[in-house]
Formats: sequence, structure tokens, C-alpha cells
Amino acid sequence: LKEGPIECSETFRWFLGGWIKHMPEMMVFYAPTINSYKRYETKSWAPTRMAWCHDNRTAGFRVVGKGASLRIECRIPGADCNPYLAYTAAMASGLDGIRNKTEPPPMFEGDVYSADELPEVPMTLREALTLFEQSDFAKTTFGDAVHKHYIHFFLTEAEAYEAAVTDWELKRYFERI
Repeated sequence: LKEGPIECSETFRWFLGGWIKHMPEMMVFYAPTINSYKRYETKSWAPTRMAWCHDNRTAGFRVVGKGASLRIECRIPGADCNPYLAYTAAMASGLDGIRNKTEPPPMFEGDVYSADELPEVPMTLREALTLFEQSDFAKTTFGDAVHKHYIHFFLTEAEAYEAAVTDWELKRYFERI
């Protein structure tokens, strides 16, 4: 199959399709901490919208190479992710795409940061957790017990952050209120 400069097999496309489809509900494994989401800023070289492109660093999924070296670079996970969980989420998503022959959306060309028509990646741990919690795919992939464990784990993290009073808040509001 050929799309623009990309010539790939159906299996490659389906893997990419599944990976893109399930990325939002698996985001907790790509961005597992509160601080993970601070890097998803426009013009930061971190992806903010769901798209795949050919050799474009503004996209979450960058397809590069040709022939035997054709590969997908997923730019969504941060350095703070657990590589084993991120890899498991990626493989499960891609294999589901192959199993279900999931086509990726059309290849995007241009500046992904400026493309308001593209869906955003989850922008907070709480948003990512909600998607993970509601995901039948995640529950089936990891099993009920593991799914519940990570819901509890990430919920505890989100609640701890939301309950914390930061130095900025103290400095900003202590004498005003």
C-alpha cells in the first residue's frame, strides 16, 4: 500500500491503526505522572494532537525510513514512563489493529500544532485515567485485576496532586485571602 511517500504492508498499516486508535486509553502508560503532561505544549516538539505523518516531528506518530528500515517512531511517551508498560500497551494496541484490520486515519501533512481539526492527546493524568478506566480494551488486555490495580494507582497519584498546596499557591494567595 502506498500513501504519499510511505510504501508499506497492510500489516504495518493495521498495526499503526491499532496503535493510534488505542493511544488515548493507554496514555497512562505513556505519561504516568502529573509532570508528564507538562511537556505537551504547542511548539515544544512534544506531540499535542493525534496524527501520523511522514518524517514530521510535530506528530505523535512519525513514520520514517523505507523498505526494510520503515518504522514508526511514537513520540508520545516521555522519559518518565515505565518502558515495559509502554511497550506492552503499544504492542497490545498494534496487535489489536492487525487482528481487526484497523486502518489508520489519513496521513497528515503540515504543522500538527496548528491543526485544530485533529483530536488532542489527553492533557492531564486525570483525563488519561478516565479514558483508561472506561476502556474495555484495557480491561481485556490487562485483565480485571491488573486494570483495577492501575486505576487505583493512578487515582491515588491524581488525588495526592489535587490535595497538595503548592509553594506557588501559598505565595500567591496567602496574604490575599
